[in-house]
Amino acid sequence: MYKKILLTGISGQVGHALQQAFSERHTLFGELVCLDRNQLDLSDQQAIRDVVQAIKPDLIINPAAYTAVDKAETEPGLAYAINAVAPGVLAEEGAKLGARLIHFSTDYVYAGNKVGLYVEDDATAPLSVYGKSKLAGEEAIRSVGLPHLIFRTSWVYGAYGKNFLNTILRLAKERDQLSIVGDQAGAPTSSHSIADTIVQVLGQWHGDVSGVYHLVNAGFTTWHGFATAIVEEYSHLRSVKGWQPLKVQVENIQAITTAEYPTPAVRPANSCLDCHRLHRDFSVTIPNWRDALIAELKAMPSN
Repeated sequence: MYKKILLTGISGQVGHALQQAFSERHTLFGELVCLDRNQLDLSDQQAIRDVVQAIKPDLIINPAAYTAVDKAETEPGLAYAINAVAPGVLAEEGAKLGARLIHFSTDYVYAGNKVGLYVEDDATAPLSVYGKSKLAGEEAIRSVGLPHLIFRTSWVYGAYGKNFLNTILRLAKERDQLSIVGDQAGAPTSSHSIADTIVQVLGQWHGDVSGVYHLVNAGFTTWHGFATAIVEEYSHLRSVKGWQPLKVQVENIQAITTAEYPTPAVRPANSCLDCHRLHRDFSVTIPNWRDALIAELKAMPSN
């Protein structure tokens, strides 16, 4: 059992889900210290050092990140401070205490031009400031050498926070037609699937292995396919949950190309990640993305 866990970024999707998962299994872990961005400014190196040394955790879990992918193109300094420098500082201070570190990274470290699933040893070639800053954070942790696990995930969403699921549901109530990118592939990954997997991993991790692991829901789709599934599953659950109906119908969700929806940051066309290493080393099973979506919807309150 870990005596004291420091969890950052609890106002974010993954941090919120992790806090919930740990609270539900409080007998399995020791003291949990949860901090949001107001309590720990990850752009302030000295603040990070002071907080870690004051808390003295034996495990640091860092889901906090600068995740405004497009905005990062015009704020590279802040993106690098939070995504690249801060993880290295957390690792340095953790190493002084003999602590371990769990950190979260992204599919955006890849160029997205591979045919097939990406494995952890594939070459990285990020296309955006966000992806480059996250890769730099991975490298900073590795250079310190403390026991660590870095989880690359993709297309994270959940009932809590600002994400694709909640955006689609909002738009589907306002509009009778949607146009969604259909030529980018990946695995929508629920924040609760991530949190549940981390709990399983912590029950087996003794600091004897370190490295990068892919952690995504099984299967893959496109953003258009994900949007369609959201509308379909919401509609199936609507009468049971007492939700308001959607204006848009599935047949009115149009697939468009990336070129038709330009963004400041370039997205990888292929974000499909292979999770066999995670299964091999920790014997965890991650649900299919569509099953995870249904579970996430069922957990949402009535609206």
